[in-house]
Amino acid sequence: MNFAAVPNSDPVVSPPVLQRARGIARIGTKQRDGKTCIDKLFQEGCGKIRLPRTHSSALEAVFINTAGGITGGDHLQWGADVAPGGRLVITTQACERSYRSTGDTAHVEADVAVGANAHLDWLPQETILFAASRLDRRLTIRLDEGATLTAIEAVLLGRDAMGEEARDARFSDTWRIYRQNRLIHAEATRLTGEGSERDGLSLLRGCRAFASVLHVAASPDMAGRMLDRVRALPPANGLIAASANGERLVVRAMAPTGLALRKLLVPTLIELTGAGSLPRLWHL
Repeated sequence: MNFAAVPNSDPVVSPPVLQRARGIARIGTKQRDGKTCIDKLFQEGCGKIRLPRTHSSALEAVFINTAGGITGGDHLQWGADVAPGGRLVITTQACERSYRSTGDTAHVEADVAVGANAHLDWLPQETILFAASRLDRRLTIRLDEGATLTAIEAVLLGRDAMGEEARDARFSDTWRIYRQNRLIHAEATRLTGEGSERDGLSLLRGCRAFASVLHVAASPDMAGRMLDRVRALPPANGLIAASANGERLVVRAMAPTGLALRKLLVPTLIELTGAGSLPRLWHL
């Protein structure tokens, strides 16, 4: 009896397809009796928006990622349209957490349009980068004639209480701000995990928390007056500085911990916000 040889062929095992978070949320406003009110609301996936009651004429919107954080391959899209003459405050329920990635990059995009003579306070709480995380974040804001803006993005490299440093975290943050389709502010921040970025005297100087604040005023004169008030606020030994160019006022800050960074930034943010105060969720 003859037996035919059977070729040794191992089955091809495909890598597992991991579940990823997807979220889209957008809000639109309208004016009614001198107050900014909700006009449109869209939510999908893990992107949610809540509207807490306030005593202000501005509308406050809280962006929430119900996935509880982001990791490689996740994709979140936020959006808002502020009606002419409106006042909108956007914040987040808590610090966003970018967790360890198996290789893919997480993407977070925000696209906001601010109508004529309206004001937007873009005040998300800090983003915490965990070890081996990968995050690409993009913010696009379009301002109509006379519209103003106060925006902040703050980053913590690891958790203070755990003594983490997240030295191998990778992060990209891109801002594009337009005034009537004319680009007026562009910046990009990138962390690649190189030690020189974290320890260099001209970069983070060993700090584990940093932030950028942008205020777009209605005119260069108003930005200049605001600059004088902002420069008088921080302590003399704080790693924080402000400058003005045309209608833009930019503040950069660094600190060894997230709490120290907040203490540096809160007085400046209160001065720059349209309401003269921060959302309740910002208070520790």
